[in-house]
Amino acid sequence: MKKSLVALAALAVAGVASAQSSVTLFGVVDAAISGYSNKSENVGFPTLANPFYVDSIKASRTALTNSGYNSSRIGFRGTEDLGGGLAASFWLEAPISNDDGQTGISTFRRRSTVSLSGGFGEVRLGRDYTPTFWNDTVFDPFGTNGVGTNLVSTANDAFGTFNGAAPPVVAGVPNVGGNNYVRASNTIGYFLPPNLGGFYGQVQYGFHEQNKFDPGTVTPTALNNSRTGRYVGGRVGYANGPLDVATSYGNSTIGDNYYVGTTTSVKTWNLGASYDFGVVKLFGEYSRAKNEIDVDTPFVTGTIGNDIDLKGYLIGVTVPVGAGLIRAAYSAVKYDLNVPFSVLEDPKANKFAIGYVHNLSKRTALYATVARIRNKDGAALTLGGPSFVTTTTLLPGQAFLPKTSTGYDVGIRHAF
Repeated sequence: MKKSLVALAALAVAGVASAQSSVTLFGVVDAAISGYSNKSENVGFPTLANPFYVDSIKASRTALTNSGYNSSRIGFRGTEDLGGGLAASFWLEAPISNDDGQTGISTFRRRSTVSLSGGFGEVRLGRDYTPTFWNDTVFDPFGTNGVGTNLVSTANDAFGTFNGAAPPVVAGVPNVGGNNYVRASNTIGYFLPPNLGGFYGQVQYGFHEQNKFDPGTVTPTALNNSRTGRYVGGRVGYANGPLDVATSYGNSTIGDNYYVGTTTSVKTWNLGASYDFGVVKLFGEYSRAKNEIDVDTPFVTGTIGNDIDLKGYLIGVTVPVGAGLIRAAYSAVKYDLNVPFSVLEDPKANKFAIGYVHNLSKRTALYATVARIRNKDGAALTLGGPSFVTTTTLLPGQAFLPKTSTGYDVGIRHAF
């Protein structure tokens, strides 16, 4: 009899807990036919030494891809009401490659967090978007997806790759420990409560989880094993009615050499805004980043590296047309290599993208996007597809510089 009462009590408690909790399965399946064409131009001139001179080389590819409009994903999220205004939540989100099925729920690298929220705001732990990336995606008409992704995001993502980034865990499973630009692992984040009259904000700290030795002289001589991986950043903004404006700053440690005394960091600042007039919505962002090498004792070690600056901006627009939406954006970036007395121009690139989304329902949409990047003075940014051809054994003595990258996405997106 006692066992029966205990069982009934347990079921009653479970029933109460279920009534106060919710778990949701969600996802996006997005597939597109995509084409890419990347063209390099010969930097030389026809001579007797180059009888097989060619003006340019084009590498192209057509493929079935995913995430042309929204990133394909599957996830689980849930919330438990703890009473007194407190709530505990979790969010596990995995990328999927539905075009070939290669990547399923092998990692939750899109997001894996647990949090506690209340009138004080929210404290969130785990892998999450960085504050500095939010402006790239929120103020991009294409949401940093597909060939329309703005150059500010594309260039900064490559700019922030760790020195000596880790290889894939296994074939087809990316290693999350190679970049902090879009997302950072091992983070503690704090978000302001949503009842501040339109003001919002967050701060985030990501642990590098590297070993520290005492005395320091016993530190292993391997590169990037003392401080690489640390991230600290924050974002503050104001959203009220048609206006949304936000600024953010982040510092990501991407490399270090303990014995030489160097630490390489990427420091990023950006400002973004949008304004919805109803018949048209305008977007804009300005971004600055510095790949900076801090040297403890430069005159002793003889290691003085040139810092590299990256500046970029985007302007964009969306126009609702019945059940559809026209999207367009122009973005540009320029690198400053800080090479003294150089007569060469610094690399730069610009991009134009235009597309149309037709909503068949709240969950299903058809879309098409075309885009073109123009590289100058050694920049090598692409929309995807094959790499630029810069040298080839079939044309000895001839060199090529990346020039243009053209591409398109035509696809369907279904959310659930």
